[in-house]
Amino acid sequence: MIIRSKAPLRLGLAGGGSDVSPYSDIYGGAILNATINMYAHATIEERNDGKIVLNSEDKGEYIELESIEELEINGELDLLKGIYNRVVKDFTKKALSFTLTTYVDAPPGSGLGTSSTLVTAILGAFVEWLKLPLGEYDLAHLAYEIERIDLDMAGGKQDQYAATFGGVNFMEFYGDDKVIVNPLRIKPTILNELAHNLVLYYTGTSRVSAQIIEAQRSNVNQKKQTSIDAMHKIKQQATSMKEALLKGELEKIGEILDFGWQHKKKMADNITNSEIDHLYDSVIKAGANGGKVSGAGGGGFMFFYCPKNTRHQVIRALDDIGGNVKRYEFVTQGLQTWTIDS
Repeated sequence: MIIRSKAPLRLGLAGGGSDVSPYSDIYGGAILNATINMYAHATIEERNDGKIVLNSEDKGEYIELESIEELEINGELDLLKGIYNRVVKDFTKKALSFTLTTYVDAPPGSGLGTSSTLVTAILGAFVEWLKLPLGEYDLAHLAYEIERIDLDMAGGKQDQYAATFGGVNFMEFYGDDKVIVNPLRIKPTILNELAHNLVLYYTGTSRVSAQIIEAQRSNVNQKKQTSIDAMHKIKQQATSMKEALLKGELEKIGEILDFGWQHKKKMADNITNSEIDHLYDSVIKAGANGGKVSGAGGGGFMFFYCPKNTRHQVIRALDDIGGNVKRYEFVTQGLQTWTIDS
C-alpha cells in the first residue's frame, strides 16, 4: 500500500506576524492568506522488515533506522521524526515500519510556509494510512503543536491552518491556542485579476525565520511600544485587505500592501536590509504600488502588486536585478490525501 498527500503553500497577504505568541495571546491576531499551486508532498510506503526509512528528496537527505517507538531528535530530518514520534505517542502506542519520502516545491526559508506545510502534509499521510480520528482543526492544531512545542521551532500559527483548509481565509488568533478560520468567498474574476497583478519573485536567498520571530516575541515581552504598535497596524491591515477583496476593490490592494510593509519593518530588526529596500524602491519606480517580503522577512520570496498593465514592466525591472519571477495560481483546496495499491 502507498499513501500520498499534498498540501498547498501560501501567500501571507496581510497581518503576518500577528499570529505569533505572545502578541496573539495578549491582543489577538488576524491574518489574511491565500494558498497557491505550489505544494509540500509526502509518500508513505508500508514495510515489513522492521525498518524506518526517511527520505527528503529536495534536501538530498536519506536515513535508515530501526523501527522503535521514539526516534532520536538529533538534527537529522527532525521534522519527520517529530511527526512520527507524536503519532506513536498519541495514537498507535507501538512502533511502525515504513518509508517516508518528502518533497517541497519551494526551498526552505522561502517565506511561503514550507516547513509547516510539510508537517501538515506528512501528518495528513499518517491520518490517511492509520485512519486517525482528526478533523481539519484537529489536524492543523496537532501540526502546530509538533512543530512549535515538541520540536521547539519558532513561528506562528497561520501556516498549518492555511495548508489544511486551503483557499482564501481570514484567520483570527487568540489566547489558549484558539484559532478561527473564516473562508472568504471571493469571486473568480477577482481572484484571477489578483493573481495576474501580484508578481511573485524569489530573491535567490533564504533566511532563518526563527531569529526574526524570536526578536519579534522578545519585543512584545519587553513591551517595546514601537514594535507593538506596528503589530496593531499589521492586524488592521488584514481587515482592510479582507474588505477590499470581498468588495472587489482591487485598486486598494497595492496601497494596503505598502501600508503593511512600512509597519512590518518596525516589528523587529532584520525584516529588511539594504538589498531588499533597494529592490522594493526599484519595483515601485517600475510601476508597482505596493508589496512585501513573504513570511517573517529577511529574504526568500517577495510579491508586488502591479495595477492595470504594469506587470510586464515590473517583471523586466526584476529581471535586471536578478532572481526569479515565479508563475503561480491561487487554489481553493487544502490538504489532499489518497491511497493506491502498490
